[in-house]
Amino acid sequence: MPLLLWIEAAASLLKPSFLLASVGPHNISHECGRRRKKKKNMVRGNQKRNRQKYTGSKQQDKKEMMAAGDTGVYSCQGGHPQKQQDRLSAREIRASKKPELSSCERDTDSMSTSGKVIKCKAAVAWEPKKPFSIEEVEVAPPKAHEVRIKILATGICRSDDHVMSGALTVPFPIILGHEAAGIVESVGEGVTCVKPGDKVIPLFVPQCGECSSCVSSKGNLCTTNDLGAVRGLMKDGTTRFTCKGKQIHQFISTSTFTEYTVVHETAVVKIDAVAPPEKICLIGCGFSTGYGAALNTAKVECGSTCAVFGLGGVGLSVVMGCKAAGASRIIGVDINKDKFAKAKELGATECINPQDFTKPIEDVLMELTGGNGVDYSFEVIGRTDTMIAALASCHMNYGTSVIVGVPPSASQITYNAMLLFTGRTWKGSIFGGWKSKDSVPKLVADYMGKKFNLDALITHTLPFDKINEGFELLRAGKSIRTVLVF
Repeated sequence: MPLLLWIEAAASLLKPSFLLASVGPHNISHECGRRRKKKKNMVRGNQKRNRQKYTGSKQQDKKEMMAAGDTGVYSCQGGHPQKQQDRLSAREIRASKKPELSSCERDTDSMSTSGKVIKCKAAVAWEPKKPFSIEEVEVAPPKAHEVRIKILATGICRSDDHVMSGALTVPFPIILGHEAAGIVESVGEGVTCVKPGDKVIPLFVPQCGECSSCVSSKGNLCTTNDLGAVRGLMKDGTTRFTCKGKQIHQFISTSTFTEYTVVHETAVVKIDAVAPPEKICLIGCGFSTGYGAALNTAKVECGSTCAVFGLGGVGLSVVMGCKAAGASRIIGVDINKDKFAKAKELGATECINPQDFTKPIEDVLMELTGGNGVDYSFEVIGRTDTMIAALASCHMNYGTSVIVGVPPSASQITYNAMLLFTGRTWKGSIFGGWKSKDSVPKLVADYMGKKFNLDALITHTLPFDKINEGFELLRAGKSIRTVLVF
């Protein structure tokens, strides 16, 4: 081979094309395929990251849009303009499922008052038999194991009026109210049962979980209550309310006629965040007391006959409890005939007015039941004479009569011992026999599940400033339950 041709041949061996050719066509294809696949995977990875960054919760959007009737395909590059709108609609659907907050609840979300004294509006009872006075009060921060609550709604209960009339003895000045719902504003050291922002119901019957009543399956009146001889103070012997330089007493572990209150952790329980406070506040007292008196205390049986003395908010709740238990006959007793239609709407089979008869009402009820008397009677007024009448109206041997109405502080009762000797059972009921912390969240859940109707009990909803008007409606017999909102 000539020298020139030999040099050209040697040079060709150094060209890249020759090196590639030396590995063979199959290996070239495999190598290129691996490179293309790697590049393709890199592109796909970038697209996936961009798609996730752009669409956020795309899969959730798609599921919700499919549930709403849209099964379209979503583009990873933003999609068709219509699909882009669909994604926005899905987010709107999710947003619509979140509980709508009232103005009070929205204000609570961003509170910066923790650890500080709060100045707010409250209805102070300076002395009995005088109207409430709307005052600016100072509410101290919660101490250890205490909770400060922003009240959203509170009901007017007959027990509050008993204090104002002087029938119940309490220390004055005082902030009344015990039937409410609110939002936790702040908590003291050691509180773990609730946190700021939780929707709660204050409990006038606490549940410590340690005393004999809390431990027993037969009891519910926690020994930490302030119901007997009302002290009107927190556990440390002080109050959290001040007005015009004076200490203001607290009422039965709650005090809810105020924009803010402080309670012990044993006297508050968390409830469903979407429950309407202006409705479920009744579970804090009136409804639970009456409903439970029938179901828990009396244990009304299916097919039984019942008589309910007093058709106010608590009495009507007893009617609802008797109906829920399956009572075949529920007789409402009240001197206000205007309440009869509502009682029948909620389950009463008939209603009678004692003023329409010349004989004692217990004799009337005996005649209406063929001389036997009712199986269960409930006194929901708080008068000693009607307590005896209710006892006498039930079956002489196996009848049960339940005292639900709060009696006056200094009242004494005298009755014929034969009423009990023959076998009747006479018992009282506090908060319907419910263990408060255990039962209140379940009752709220039952209301949300439409197992009972609280709305029918609420006849008036007023702004808090009109609290005196609400009490006048109660005294005049024109309201069943008035709810005050802030």
